[in-house]
Amino acid sequence: MTTAPRSPHSAPSGDVELLERLTAARTDLLSQVGQRIVGQRDVLNGILTAIFSGGHALLVGVPGLAKTLMIQTLAETLDLGFTRIQFTPDLMPSDITGTEIIEEDLATGKRAFRFVRGPVFANIVLADEVNRTPPKTQAALLQAMQEHQVTAGGQTHTLPTPFFVLATQNPIEQEGTYPLPEAQLDRFMFELRVNYPSQSEEEQIVAATTSDAAADVRRVLTAEDVMAMQHLVRRIPVSQALVTAAVTLVRMTRPTEGTSLPFIKEYISWGAGPRASQYLVLGAKARAALDGRPMADEDDLRSVASTVLTHRIVINFAAEAAGRTAADIVEQLIKEARWQPT
Repeated sequence: MTTAPRSPHSAPSGDVELLERLTAARTDLLSQVGQRIVGQRDVLNGILTAIFSGGHALLVGVPGLAKTLMIQTLAETLDLGFTRIQFTPDLMPSDITGTEIIEEDLATGKRAFRFVRGPVFANIVLADEVNRTPPKTQAALLQAMQEHQVTAGGQTHTLPTPFFVLATQNPIEQEGTYPLPEAQLDRFMFELRVNYPSQSEEEQIVAATTSDAAADVRRVLTAEDVMAMQHLVRRIPVSQALVTAAVTLVRMTRPTEGTSLPFIKEYISWGAGPRASQYLVLGAKARAALDGRPMADEDDLRSVASTVLTHRIVINFAAEAAGRTAADIVEQLIKEARWQPT
């Protein structure tokens, strides 16, 4: 007796169960975080998409929008180790990665170096106001974000798994800030814009935060669950047409490409690199998985395109003079470009 071949769109029963669990967990996570955070569902969905893709996220918004509380609450619901690093102009790289100290053995009198781990050794690292520290200190995060390792004193130390950097940045600050270099921005999977709440949402926030009640949240997933679901996201299939669409869209952000539209050539100095294509596909996979769908499609790719591309393009003086921003240029590209899979 022969077994019928498996459909390319089907999945093992274990993956189906895990997919159902991920979808239920997403609803539960949003519910738990919603006990402390009013609104901001798009931002929360973006953070979850980045986490289950294994990527990092940069949250951009004015002060007072509960960016820090949002990330801290999410860490609690995932039962992950959490640290917060307040980035300031006097912060040193060793304040992030850790430092070596000399210890003396009281029995023998011998002295030896011992590495004391810094706050980067956690599952979720909140880099608060990451643009307020000099480039040398910002660079201390690069190896951690890319390789999940820290090198100090000639020794390489592995970071805990899973590992995510969720950074915040205030867009209105000018004095005492250091713009993130493109190399570091490229390490962030998403740039998520945290906007002002609506009138009704702000009223809820004020009522909740001026009372004596404290909202408790419960654990939804463990670190092992998160890692299993990250592997599941990687196993979500995509068509070759979707991969081609992702690469085509990214290449169209580069003004030197023959396929670039006229406004890209006019307003963009540098386009996105290959990492953007990778994150487009991974983000589409994660979005499909979070929705409980076993295969990613064009809508998934389109939904993550702006958050993946906006911080990866460099606009020129002509764009600034015309009042154009990276965000609206990317939105125009998504609408006008012929990049859809066929």
